[in-house]
Amino acid sequence: MKSLRHAKIREIVSSKVINTQEQLAEELAQVGFVVTQATVSRDIKEMGLIKVATRTGEYRYSLPPAMVHQGDPEDRARRVFANSVLSVDYSENLVLIRTLPGHAGAVGDVVDDLHWPGIVGTLAGDDTVLVIARPKERAVELLSSFDALRA
Repeated sequence: MKSLRHAKIREIVSSKVINTQEQLAEELAQVGFVVTQATVSRDIKEMGLIKVATRTGEYRYSLPPAMVHQGDPEDRARRVFANSVLSVDYSENLVLIRTLPGHAGAVGDVVDDLHWPGIVGTLAGDDTVLVIARPKERAVELLSSFDALRA
């Protein structure tokens, strides 16, 4: 029962903005898992869920980085970009991705995991990811693709 509940929690926090334990308990109840707030609190701790800032400044529950690396790389990239990326710009063969503070490493990881052609490499700081493209015309295409991940 617990492993099924944890799987459902992973699905919920990956697909919906959940700000509180009460919201998570309500979502679980809607799919047949009637739990107390104390149970949800224990599940959150056991699963290592973290709170991350959204673009609007509110906080939501998110999977820890180790769990985010499961599943389809493009789905992971969409989740990470939607929760972390503030802007994307380019110059010549360089694409610059601005993120929330502390999120650039995760964004750089998902970009690397995409294995898209034309990406020579990435370099991540605290809130900025530099993507090096070749040929330089590929940077414009990457900008469009990264913007689509944010949508």
